[in-house]
Amino acid sequence: MYKELPTGVKSSITRSIKTVFENYMASIEWSENRFKMEDFIQAWRIYISESASWTDKVSEECKQDPAFHEEVAKKMNQVIEKTLNEPPSEEHVAKIEMMQEQLDTHYDYACKAEAAYVESILKEKQNA
Repeated sequence: MYKELPTGVKSSITRSIKTVFENYMASIEWSENRFKMEDFIQAWRIYISESASWTDKVSEECKQDPAFHEEVAKKMNQVIEKTLNEPPSEEHVAKIEMMQEQLDTHYDYACKAEAAYVESILKEKQNA
């Protein structure tokens, strides 16, 4: 069912997953110990019911089909894995390291999305 959706809808679903995942991880300060799949799924449900524009483009029949949910779950795993494995650019690392030196902080980050989160925290500290 998922595979039969228009490309634009599939792209919107992918963006939604990435957005929800990054927002959820920011809400738990990118702490692996605090990650709970059920909380992420709850955030996903809220997002798709309140913010996702693609839900109107998917038929109720498709939304009710367990195969659709299985395929979306597989897509979630792919998007999360890709997000966690995408390294920050060398320029981004240099910028963050310079900010950390100035602020005498030692935040760790392992991927591009987490680096963006760390950078936002450092900017807040700079502006405080």
